[in-house]
Amino acid sequence: MKRHEFLRELHKTCANRNYLEIGVNDGRSLTLSRVPSIAVDPAFKVVTEIRCDVHLVKATSDDFFARENPLGHLKGGRHPLRNLARNRSPFGYWQDVTLDLSFIDGMHLFEYALRDFINVEKHSDWASVVVLDDMLPRNVDEAARDRHTNAWTGDVYKVVEILQRYRPDLRTVLVDTQPTGQLLVFGADPTNTVLQDKYDEIMAEFEVPDPQKVPESILGRTTAVRAEDLLNAGFWKPLVHARNRGTKRAKGWEQLSRSLDLLTGERG
Repeated sequence: MKRHEFLRELHKTCANRNYLEIGVNDGRSLTLSRVPSIAVDPAFKVVTEIRCDVHLVKATSDDFFARENPLGHLKGGRHPLRNLARNRSPFGYWQDVTLDLSFIDGMHLFEYALRDFINVEKHSDWASVVVLDDMLPRNVDEAARDRHTNAWTGDVYKVVEILQRYRPDLRTVLVDTQPTGQLLVFGADPTNTVLQDKYDEIMAEFEVPDPQKVPESILGRTTAVRAEDLLNAGFWKPLVHARNRGTKRAKGWEQLSRSLDLLTGERG
């Protein structure tokens, strides 16, 4: 399954009520959204028709998240009926925003993707879905930090190992999409600061000169699941129901975690 086909189906399956996209480029992924959205890119060049209520932010993601109220657009205004008409919570202006679906496709260096995840997690919860793009480079050249190929993933694939090592509380699912795969992350905890606290340590280990030593499991996609298997998994409806009801982590996460372990063949 191709990247944008998978994202289109994910929007439907996830039934997200809002959407954040980091790395807009020409808008081909943003055009899939039908809900209140924020899209961040310092040099977007949208050439595709956008069919959602979107705030296009011309800034780096670091600068965007440093703003006082970065997700304000998703809250709506003070008028409840007007918010309902715009597919928002009627009283969202007075509530904190929790991201339902986020897509990280910014600068193709692992530290940028990692910082984006750290910032996205602060506005997410256990029932949120975070997608990181370009997690399965097809060869070592494509995974270089210093770009010298037309198609380029950079070394963002390292986020897979970083999350597994430093955040075993999360559930990560590599998805075998074309051309360069994606990573879905479940179980976000906005109170967890491990990645931020260990950022310098992570940089010291993972920032290395080219050529990168890409794991065979990444190049061979041996741990990635089929996109169709993920989209057809039985946990989506209970997840959406729990999210929309505001179910707390203590009541919903264990069941979702078990379902994801079965999908990926893990035991936890």
